[in-house]
Amino acid sequence: MPQSAEKGRPRPPARAKVQPSSIKRRWILNSISVILVVLVFIAFLVGVFIRTYYYDSVRAELEGRAGPTAQSLWRYSASAADFTNNGRQTVGSFAEGVKMDLQILNTTGRVTAAASGLIAGSFIETEDVQVALFGAKVMHTYVGIDPLTGEKVMATTAPVINSAGTLFGAVRYVTALRELDKQLFSIYLLLAGAVVAISALTIVSNSYFIRTILNPMLKINQLARTIAGGQYGARLDVEFDDEVGELCKTLNNMSVELARMEKLKNDFISSVSHELRTPLTAINGWAETVEHDLGDPAIASAGLAVIKNETARLSQMVEEMLDFSRIESGALRLHSEEMDVRGQLYDAVFMYTDMLKSQSLAVRYEEPEEPVMISGDKNRLKQVFLNIIDNAAKYGGGGERVEVTIEAEDGWCHVTIRDHGQGIPENELPFVKEKFFKGSARGRGTGIGLAVCDEIILMHGGNLDVESKVGTGTAVHITLPLLPDPETE
Repeated sequence: MPQSAEKGRPRPPARAKVQPSSIKRRWILNSISVILVVLVFIAFLVGVFIRTYYYDSVRAELEGRAGPTAQSLWRYSASAADFTNNGRQTVGSFAEGVKMDLQILNTTGRVTAAASGLIAGSFIETEDVQVALFGAKVMHTYVGIDPLTGEKVMATTAPVINSAGTLFGAVRYVTALRELDKQLFSIYLLLAGAVVAISALTIVSNSYFIRTILNPMLKINQLARTIAGGQYGARLDVEFDDEVGELCKTLNNMSVELARMEKLKNDFISSVSHELRTPLTAINGWAETVEHDLGDPAIASAGLAVIKNETARLSQMVEEMLDFSRIESGALRLHSEEMDVRGQLYDAVFMYTDMLKSQSLAVRYEEPEEPVMISGDKNRLKQVFLNIIDNAAKYGGGGERVEVTIEAEDGWCHVTIRDHGQGIPENELPFVKEKFFKGSARGRGTGIGLAVCDEIILMHGGNLDVESKVGTGTAVHITLPLLPDPETE
């Protein structure tokens, strides 16, 4: 079974499906993960700092009380019995039993007196007591569970030792940490709430920010697909005056320019087809006429003349397109030499004089008496002059004359070819040197002649400018660098 043309046509490669949600998710996860790690780290440091600050404050207060109390009892106690009695008196006058507990311990670790009164007679075996009574015999602070009350406490025990080194017992200050830990837990909750709030705010702000970038990017992607599908001229609404907005403007300009170039290309194809068909039709028609009237020398002569002229036209058009192709590919090369450019301009004017007269156009040519020496390609410059004079002949009808002048001034050669015909509309003037552009003109031509001329002049280091006004005519100004004058060097 024969395959259909559709099946035999190669398919374009599949396009990757755009998943905007994955971009948004990746963006948010990446940014939030970093921010969350930083926030948790900061919150952890703040929590540790606050806990350390409060615990150190309590420790400092306990040690600030235990040391002086132990020293005072040592001074006023000559014996263990004195120590016990003085300790009980000190406990009896202790007025801060709500905030902390004061305990007096003998050398075995038994509580002989306590401000709370609940643990008197009990033995204390916590780390602070072990260090103060049985270990290094220095003041020591313990944080942990009190074995007698089952509460988390901070306790500081200071040994009471006389000047002879005799241990009488110890002074122990104890405070419960339940309320302090509650306060710290509240602070931790506030820190966690701050982390959550900042994270949520970051997610919301990032979502809005991503939406302001991602949505335009999706529209840009869709526009690019539309343009790639051949629908030139599509545009985007520019919502933001930033880099994304600039990108939208650039794509809009590109789309409009592609639409314009597509139209120019189509017009060029249509124009070239017409331009090729006209001489081919004439050649074919006259060839048949001459073939059937070989016995009439006048008809044969006229037919051959038409065939010759139309063949020359075809040859010129093909050469013009080849030049354009060489320019586009960078293959066009100049064969420069020192030359008096007046000769090339005069030859071009002379070649068109009869044709201009046949169109009732007078030619006024002015040149200086002194040579106008430049370095250039004779054939290419003559091609430029012929093309521009040909344009003056095509579009200068009704203007009565064509003026051609050349002069040398300030190191530059200035050539002006001016007609007084219909002129070029102002909105078309910026595009007349672009390839394929013919504007509203309906004369013969491919629309690439002036683009080729402009490129040739640029390759010579000069400029080609077009000045025109509707109803007044058109002037083409060519500027070329003169050769340095040997007498001035």
